[in-house]
Parts: sequence; C-alpha cells; structure tokens
Amino acid sequence: MTRSFLFLLASARPDGNTAQLARAAAEQLPSGTGQRWLDLARLPLADYVDARHAGEMGPEQENEELLRQATLAATDIVIASPLYWYSLSSYAKRYLDYWSKWLRTPDPDFRETMAGRTLWGVTAMAHREEVVAEPLTLTLHHTAAYMGMRFGGVLLGNGSQPGQVGDDERAAARAKTFFAQEAPLARFPYEQD
Repeated sequence: MTRSFLFLLASARPDGNTAQLARAAAEQLPSGTGQRWLDLARLPLADYVDARHAGEMGPEQENEELLRQATLAATDIVIASPLYWYSLSSYAKRYLDYWSKWLRTPDPDFRETMAGRTLWGVTAMAHREEVVAEPLTLTLHHTAAYMGMRFGGVLLGNGSQPGQVGDDERAAARAKTFFAQEAPLARFPYEQD
C-alpha cells in the first residue's frame, strides 16, 4: 500500500511554529508520497457530546464527515499540535474525541480499519525541557495502542514567538529523519508479549 499522510494542523495560530516544523519533516518524505493538509481551526467541530449509549448518535456535520473520510484514507495520521497546557490543543483533542463516535457510527469498523496504520505527533513548545510534553506524547501513544496502530513518536521543537522554531537546530536535525524511522506497534505499558 502506498503511504498517504494526513497532516492535521491543530494550532490557534495560522502557520505557527508547529506547522513550520511539520512542513520541515514532510519535505523529507520520498517524492510521490501522498500528503493532505487540513487545518482543524478552519474545519471546526462542535463540542463532542457522548451519546454512544443513548442509542441515537445524531447526524454528522459536514466537517466531521470530511475529517472522518480523510482519516480513513490515510496510512499515516500526523497530529501537529502545539503544546498547550502540557497537552494537545483543544482542536486536536476535539478531533480525537470524535474517534469515540466513529467507533460506532456511521461505520462500526473504524477501529479495525485504523489498526496497523501509524499515528505521529509534531509539537512546538515554549519549554526547553522536553519532559513537559510527556502528557501529549502519552495521549497520542495510548490512542494508537487502543486502536491497534503503530506510533511513530512526537517530533518536538522549541518555539514560542512566530518563526522561533526555525532556530532550533536539534529539531531541524530530527525533522530530517523523523518520518523515515520504523514505527513500532503501540502497546500499553502493562501489556506483555
């Protein structure tokens, strides 16, 4: 299967540091690799209402269906979210909340379809200590583990002011090989082989 990357930009700032870092990594993908870029701030989703056990899930919104179809079409999903309060942005979190709905409707095979695909993260943060991004990394890792997906990790960069991530030489070096690494199947820490 030819790889096809879905880049989901999830920042309150258009073309911010996280998007710039994601683009730097994407530039390294082999030519011919499919890329689709969607900005979650420009494709708003309503607050997620969990009605899974009430029987009626409600109709899909236009943006929801676009995002669901784009997700299903991708072999690799990249959540490009700045580190906001030590975790994902509200745009990224809301998108992932909708996965709960997609597990049941409109196609109950969502989880099986996503199994084996790869989830990646890209984030820019104001902190220089990378350990502060651990909640974001764990959220993405555990999401991948639950879904039976591979997890490629999170490309971290430092930058708060616009364009500042361009000065992070370590992030630039990591971006050159980030998508080239082999992504292992995500597993919860308590799972044994």
